[in-house]
Amino acid sequence: MAGDDAITLLLCGDVMTGRGVDQALPFHCAPGLHESYVSDARDYLGLAEDASGPIPRPVRPAYLWGEALAEIERAAPDLRLVNLETSVTTSGAFWVGKEIHYRMHPGNVPCLTAAGIQCCALANNHVLDWGYAGLLETLGRLAAAGVKTAGAGRDLREAQAPAVHELGNGRRILVFGMGAESSGIPPEWAAGPLRPGVDLLPDLSRATAEAAGQRMRALRRPGDLVVASIHWGPNWGFETTAEESGFAHALVDSGGVDVVHGHSSHHVRAVEVYREKLILYGCGDLLDDYEGIRGYEAFRGDLGLLYFAQLDPAGGRLLQLELVPTTVRRFQVVRAGAEGTAWLRETLDRLGQATGTWTRAGGDGRLRLGFGGRPRRVEVEDAAEDLSP
Repeated sequence: MAGDDAITLLLCGDVMTGRGVDQALPFHCAPGLHESYVSDARDYLGLAEDASGPIPRPVRPAYLWGEALAEIERAAPDLRLVNLETSVTTSGAFWVGKEIHYRMHPGNVPCLTAAGIQCCALANNHVLDWGYAGLLETLGRLAAAGVKTAGAGRDLREAQAPAVHELGNGRRILVFGMGAESSGIPPEWAAGPLRPGVDLLPDLSRATAEAAGQRMRALRRPGDLVVASIHWGPNWGFETTAEESGFAHALVDSGGVDVVHGHSSHHVRAVEVYREKLILYGCGDLLDDYEGIRGYEAFRGDLGLLYFAQLDPAGGRLLQLELVPTTVRRFQVVRAGAEGTAWLRETLDRLGQATGTWTRAGGDGRLRLGFGGRPRRVEVEDAAEDLSP
């Protein structure tokens, strides 16, 4: 089992608090959209209510997190990291030519702090939906709320700089954010020496990974843990490409990265433990306004996971990964039922055949990741047994 001195990270996928979710919160951006099928953000709110029942508007900031709050407090993570896939702005200068635009009113930032979110990865395909003005306001509003950011900045240097989370006793967690065009990030969004934007990877080659790893290693001090938070791959699809796995492996091989935190897909993807380091290829959506929208049901985008990773502070190796199955009902994160939990477990086990990981019942509907040996199915009766090497 993980020791008492383990470092615990909460790693979440996409948190999408724009559009319909924004309309349910106390403050609202103008509801007009520039989409081909939906012109009013309140329509997404209506779809969710049609599917699951009335939403008590306006909802309190903590409402969105629902039953996840108790899980987070139980795990008491040392760092709470999400991919915030929305701009935080009232700017009306939407990015022309882009189909979907997300923004949340700055007055709703307390919906992040209500869950104690300490860091937001921003190198994604929605942070510049409302232009450079929207990005700059996003950075400023989050900083003012005490939420650190990684992967976007006022110039390339800032976009590549890590979010530094102090653990005390000289220990730190460094979070680097980066994105790939495969996630839908427009190439024009790449930050430059004098241009705001995101840290956009030129490709997923080993050379690019080694260069990024070297940059991270140069900033790493003894006792630090390093997380590479990467927005990559399409919205839908379980496949892990050779480029993605090669890139993740090269980051670990570089000695600069302890955890690869991947996201972009609206559903969960494979988990791998490579050289004792955790790689999440796709965390899925934790919170969005897709409730009631039909299509892509086979991928079960309605299901998500809270990932609680316990790391050895001495070297960053994974000691334990606990997975809490979730779903969204009335724009609120709640625990998934037995059917959803079984589907997630079967899917992770199937995907894990290629990565050498599997799942076990961990008690109270939670799951544990097995790794480091021959895959097997373990039931809740031996839930206390450690599955790490």
